[in-house]
Amino acid sequence: MRMHQITPFVPCSQLGRQIAFYRDLLGFQVGFQADNYAFLRRDDVAVRLVEVDTSIDLSSPERQQSFYIDVRDLDALYTSLAPGLEKLPSGRVRAPFNQDYGQREFHVIDEDCTLVFFWRASIVLGKC
Repeated sequence: MRMHQITPFVPCSQLGRQIAFYRDLLGFQVGFQADNYAFLRRDDVAVRLVEVDTSIDLSSPERQQSFYIDVRDLDALYTSLAPGLEKLPSGRVRAPFNQDYGQREFHVIDEDCTLVFFWRASIVLGKC
């Protein structure tokens, strides 16, 4: 049996604002939305946004989350997203770069401090 996708649950403080970020800046489409939940998809990638109580500080280091999205043409994706990403405040986007271990990636921080890593999926990872 082959696994082919993971869909993270991403907590957010304002569902509408977070939907707009993933939809308008990262190109996801809303597949389903309820009062405090939304399912978004782009190609084979999906995220589930869950609105949490406003008393929860999602910017606090112990609450911060991150996840990777595998991409075939990383630089082309970055170029297509760049006009919107350039409008984000300083420090929320890291342009494509090469890691010492051979991985190419770029980073985007969403509206509630979740770090989204995009990486070139052509790299073959070794066994643990």
